[in-house]
Amino acid sequence: MTLALAAGGVYEAFVPILELWYWLLTQLYHLTGLELINPEYTFMYRAILVGLCVGVIAPLIGTFLVHRQLALIGDALAHTAFAGVAVGLFLNGVFELGVSPYLTAVVVAVIAALLIELISEATDAYNDVSMAIVLSTGFALGTVLISLNAGGLAVGINQYLFGNLSTVSAENAVIMLGLFSVIVGTVALTRNQLLYVTFDETAAAVAGLPVAWYNRIMVMLTALVVVGAMQIMGVILVAAMLVVPVAGATQVSRSFSESLLVSIVLAELAVLLGIGISYYAGATAGGVIVLVAVGIYVLSVLAGKVRQTGAPDETRELDSISHD
Repeated sequence: MTLALAAGGVYEAFVPILELWYWLLTQLYHLTGLELINPEYTFMYRAILVGLCVGVIAPLIGTFLVHRQLALIGDALAHTAFAGVAVGLFLNGVFELGVSPYLTAVVVAVIAALLIELISEATDAYNDVSMAIVLSTGFALGTVLISLNAGGLAVGINQYLFGNLSTVSAENAVIMLGLFSVIVGTVALTRNQLLYVTFDETAAAVAGLPVAWYNRIMVMLTALVVVGAMQIMGVILVAAMLVVPVAGATQVSRSFSESLLVSIVLAELAVLLGIGISYYAGATAGGVIVLVAVGIYVLSVLAGKVRQTGAPDETRELDSISHD
């Protein structure tokens, strides 16, 4: 009862933001007449909002992951998030709980993220080994629950595999706003510590930072990003937004902060162009967004080569790090 009231309170807190977003896009439609934001298609309003949020939080976390050579962790957590969706659908089908599959995906993905760290710490295995174990376990659990077909689990599963603009409900948009707030707030508070741990774990440990805890924070934030982005990207392609914009930004940036800002700009560009193209072409949004992001990456590589040719002595800078 208390949990339900708390959840209801959180939902109500974000509803005014959603209503303001509706009003802003409605006014923009009246000014431009752009069919993409026709007030009759409010699902596009929600899809664009979710996409813009993904364009911030995915490269925000992805920048840390790429520099730590953990680019594939997003793929592992996406497959376990799929298991979380299957758990939600199974519970709704068997017990008629009415819980959002995205909420169960958040829980399962966070647990999986902690398991990746736990396996690495307990067995001294490399991170890619623990990621492979969690990925295969998560996807196996998801396929087993789907195969049981309790309550029609197999129906509509494609929206979770490939993403779907038209299925972004008001509830899911509010969930994304909540995830967005948690992720951005956490990074803002722990940015210096995360940066220190990213570039030199040994020095961070010597300086007294609890490295293991910051590693857990990072993988849990990655899990939240994966679940949030899954709404429009789908399980199969969600990891791309953690990596591709960041890879493009590193080609034209000289510092960590610059790389972070540029990756967000590139991600937002890919999301907006991808959603627009997919809407008018009738294609799957997730696939189009990734293709646009890869195209932008190729242009970034070419721009980086031209820049290096013009200034061969230019060196990249490491951001200053301060901690308490």
